[in-house]
Amino acid sequence: MPITVSSSATAPEKVVADLLAVPVYAAARKSGKPVLGAGCDVVNRALGGGLMRFIDEAGFEGKPGETLAVPTNGKLAAKAAILIGVGEAKKGTLDGLRRAAAELAKKSHTVGTVATTLLDVTPDGVDRAASAQAVTEGALLGAYRFDTYKSEPKPSKLKKVVLLGKSSPAVSAAVKRGQVIAGAVAWSRNLQNEPALVKPPEVIAKLTQQLMRGKGVTVKVFDEAQLESMGCGGIVGVGQGSEQRPCLVQMSYKPKGATATLALVGKGVVFDTGGISIKPADGMDAMKTDMSGAAAVIAAMSTLQELGVKCNVIGFAPLVENMPSGTAIRPGDVLRHRNGKTSEVLNTDAEGRLILADALALAVEAKADAIIDVATLTGACVVALGEKIAGLMGNNDKWNAEVRRAADEVGESVWPLPLPPEYEKMIESPVADIQNIGGRWGGALTAGLFLQHFVSDTPWVHLDIAGPSRAPSAEGYVQKGGTGFSVRTLVEVAETFTKPRK
Repeated sequence: MPITVSSSATAPEKVVADLLAVPVYAAARKSGKPVLGAGCDVVNRALGGGLMRFIDEAGFEGKPGETLAVPTNGKLAAKAAILIGVGEAKKGTLDGLRRAAAELAKKSHTVGTVATTLLDVTPDGVDRAASAQAVTEGALLGAYRFDTYKSEPKPSKLKKVVLLGKSSPAVSAAVKRGQVIAGAVAWSRNLQNEPALVKPPEVIAKLTQQLMRGKGVTVKVFDEAQLESMGCGGIVGVGQGSEQRPCLVQMSYKPKGATATLALVGKGVVFDTGGISIKPADGMDAMKTDMSGAAAVIAAMSTLQELGVKCNVIGFAPLVENMPSGTAIRPGDVLRHRNGKTSEVLNTDAEGRLILADALALAVEAKADAIIDVATLTGACVVALGEKIAGLMGNNDKWNAEVRRAADEVGESVWPLPLPPEYEKMIESPVADIQNIGGRWGGALTAGLFLQHFVSDTPWVHLDIAGPSRAPSAEGYVQKGGTGFSVRTLVEVAETFTKPRK
């Protein structure tokens, strides 16, 4: 769906569209009434000056994402009008603007063209270009639907969104950037939402190769035999129980003149039964999204050239299916990883850290200046932070802060969790260097401590996205199912990346 910026000469009352959407701010403290935003004056004139009375009677308060359809009596070029709540003037956020645009896209699913003055909503400290990107992302992500397997799909009829107001090269570039990023998030969501039946490791590897064509990213795929010869015992071990053979996708983006190197690592368990330590049947269907980290990394890598990212970025997506069978790893087995360390497998359902270990070691070997891994790693993190917030752990305070800044900037909620040295005892193994679980308590932390054994002294952040990777219901620009969480954070980090201090 194209997002375009109109000529500054296009007045709201003259724009030809199926729907004109204008912002309304939440009640100011002094007046106690909502405040009309850009374009509301023309809607007010169409109602003969009765817009505020209509708002009062409808109980519309201008809360973020709140909407109200308004009659226009045929006095506007647009066929209909709608009010979009954006919260208090100057106190809103870019994420609030994304959510408002998303609600507009949802409410507009039955029309073809929408024109909006949301571009004129600029919270304090935010420039017009940032607002344009937020509106673009929100509208596109709000319009997202996954209906591939519906016998009678009902796709949105919305084909075009026109941003009204003063344009500039910066605004046009921001709209384009928003389209690129939203497209990557949608790709990630699509892959998450596909059934495991159609996305075994080999298929995801091929999809990655197709996605990266013409995007300045070199893709290498290492098969099971190669991984075995490379000493990637974690990936081979977890994957050996499935008929779908494991592989590792390595992606490299190297722009001219780049000196800093960022590594992105994503967990790619295409379906997780738990293996021999099998999961309960209830809710196992959600394990088709256990490859969300890999999907996010692949999607983020696909944007780098078009966004003009100036640093080297290398991505790793270890891809496996975790199944119980006569060839599956068993509790008590010991695996040797790429960096030579061994891990005792006490629970085969703690498999994500086993495959990430090899990929993290490869990222260190690639001489990355900093690493981010993204993984639907632990239910313990969901218990701690719920379904909307990811856990952030790392070994370098400055790098932790930079990744958190990027997440805050794009509206993806993360919260720092510790890596307590005193908990190392919980993953000590009597027969190997470490064991893959640490007992009942602090499961997200002991998983992070396990991963820390494979990053050496390279600045590293681990994002446990087990909660926000999948949404139980639609809200704002997030739809039910796969969310594409962390794609936008990874892109933001890559765009601003410089070598962190160790």
